[in-house]
Amino acid sequence: MDNKPDLHPIRTIGVVGMGYVGIPSAVLFAHSEKFSHVIGFQRNSRSSGHKIDLLNRGILPLQGEEPDLEWMLREVVAYEKFTCTSDFFQISSCDAVTLAIQTPFSDPTDLVPDFSALEEGIRMVGKNLSPGVLIVLESTITPGTTCGYARNLLEYESGLKAGRDFFLAHAPERVMVGRLIQNIREHDRVVGGIDEASTLRATELYQPVLTKGRIIPMSATAAEATKTAENTFRDLQIAAANQLALYCEAMGINFYDVRTGINSLKGEGITRSILWPGAGVGGHCLTKDTYHLERGVTIAGVESLDYPAGMESLFVLARHINDFMPNHMFTLLSRGLVRAGKDLSGARVALLGWSFLANTDDARNTPSEPFRNLCLQAGMDVKVHDPWVGEYAGVSISRDLSEVVYGVDAVVIFTGHREYQRLEPDNLYVLVSQKPVIVDGRNMIDPDTFINAGFIYKGIGRGDKNGHPLVHLKRSY
Repeated sequence: MDNKPDLHPIRTIGVVGMGYVGIPSAVLFAHSEKFSHVIGFQRNSRSSGHKIDLLNRGILPLQGEEPDLEWMLREVVAYEKFTCTSDFFQISSCDAVTLAIQTPFSDPTDLVPDFSALEEGIRMVGKNLSPGVLIVLESTITPGTTCGYARNLLEYESGLKAGRDFFLAHAPERVMVGRLIQNIREHDRVVGGIDEASTLRATELYQPVLTKGRIIPMSATAAEATKTAENTFRDLQIAAANQLALYCEAMGINFYDVRTGINSLKGEGITRSILWPGAGVGGHCLTKDTYHLERGVTIAGVESLDYPAGMESLFVLARHINDFMPNHMFTLLSRGLVRAGKDLSGARVALLGWSFLANTDDARNTPSEPFRNLCLQAGMDVKVHDPWVGEYAGVSISRDLSEVVYGVDAVVIFTGHREYQRLEPDNLYVLVSQKPVIVDGRNMIDPDTFINAGFIYKGIGRGDKNGHPLVHLKRSY
């Protein structure tokens, strides 16, 4: 008969990685009466070490709007239920440890995930692992990683056996920046252990922090596939909207009219809902999870894949379409400048929005970056505005909108920040150059008001407006 890890109450929890997932998770664990103390583990690195002191003072190191997170952090720090440290030896005092560490691609051209940070975290947990502890990977990973790579590392570093001496599971995060606390509480939680005991133990960990959400148990590999597949499907849906928007532009019609018509078809068993097109897909998840899912066929595969020979994956094709949208934004900009009689080289451009998501500071894999690079390669002068993002390596970002748009030949809206919904065409017109171009990548503005104010308008999916008659206004000062 196989031995199982000793069961004892989960009272002290360790959370490795103090980022967009680790911080709200740690705060919610600490806020639960079921748990006595939560320890956040963060490397004291040059880029992230500052978080340790801020968190221990009850100060949230994340920017952007995060309802409830700030006051909840202050409360759990005040009640001494949460502390943050770089001393990974304290893992030995934990009953459960979660890891929420990013798994980006080190080189986007080879599409191989960089597990180096996650590996370091797993090794540190393994070195300090005590018998009977539950280990949960929350990071998005290639299917097959928990039962293979991660399990082997933990066993090697600890000298213990998974399933016999400690529990091991995967419970992927399902959060969106701007709704972190709400998402963790209300979204159903997929939990997959390497065995039934690990699944049950992980359920015991997450159940207290759920309000509306329920636990969905499954195997570890199925949980990994669930996370990567749900993001892959969303990416696919966005790509479908983007491709339809490109078709509508080519046909000279309004995507949003077509979308309204399609979505109006309702009835039993009918699903026709379409997402919105846009200037590009960014963030940490959608830009890479398709490739995690694709690699999982090999990593976790038990049979050869039966698929049409030589045909590109539908999911990978969708990824290519979404990656193309910043290029299309450059095409719209170029066409607008040509219409204005202006050369691309030397054109002055105001790029509005650097974060990939509205009303946040999250600029990971922002589609604004490849667009800016295309502009710079064409010899354009680009100034960037973002009300949320303070700094980004190699890019100067201003929060002074008037300064950014002053004297430019084109204004390009790349992010759906609420500030850009309030753009007034008459006020903007007096700041920009003659024959100004405005390119709307998020359907933020009313085309007619800007056209009537003297702008040359271009918008994604707005085939009905992109060739509008020019309105010539005399500029008054």
